[in-house]
Amino acid sequence: QVQLVESGGGLVQPGESLRLSCVSSRRPISSYSMAWYRQAPGQQRMLVASITPGGRPDYADSAKGRFTIIRDNAKNTVYLQMNNLRPDDTAAYYCSDYANWGRGTQVTVSS
Repeated sequence: QVQLVESGGGLVQPGESLRLSCVSSRRPISSYSMAWYRQAPGQQRMLVASITPGGRPDYADSAKGRFTIIRDNAKNTVYLQMNNLRPDDTAAYYCSDYANWGRGTQVTVSS
C-alpha cells in the first residue's frame, strides 16, 4: 500500500508563503510523475502543479510565477513552494502520483 503524506499547510495572510511537503512510500520517487492538486469547498479538485520523472514541471495558469514544484530524490519527497498567496488559493491541497492520493493538507489565506 503506497502512502503519500502531506504536511505544511496552515493559515497565512495574503502575500505570505508556505511550503507543502509530500513524502511518498513508493520508491524511488524519481521514477514517476508527481503532482499537487487542490480542492476548494464546493469546487472540483484541480491540478496545480506536476513534475515528470525527468524533472520537467508544469503549472496551472493560476500557479505560474508564484508556485514551484520541487522534488528531493534523496528524501523521496516532493514540495510545493507557494509564494505571494492569495485568498483564492484557499483549499485542501493533495499530493498524488496519479495512482495514489494523500489525505490532504489545508491551506487558508485570509487577513
